[in-house]
Amino acid sequence: MTVALMWEAKAPEGRDRELLSWCRGHPLAPAPLRRETYSAPGGRVLVITWWHAALDADLPELPDPPAELTARPVHRWRFEQVQPND
Repeated sequence: MTVALMWEAKAPEGRDRELLSWCRGHPLAPAPLRRETYSAPGGRVLVITWWHAALDADLPELPDPPAELTARPVHRWRFEQVQPND
């Protein structure tokens, strides 16, 4: 099955590029099937990774950034791909 991990953080005013750079500088081992990074207004950065694994599998995730790069706690979600007739 495919599992998607979503990681989202919000940078303090004016620190969004630093937070984005920090995210891009943290590889995961092992590497996911796919990894995408997004930015949004308000200093938000979202990283989505895809894995072939069970929903409860122990998968590598991005750690919390340094406190000075976050305006609030990091949010994390796990999703399991749903097949057409599930």
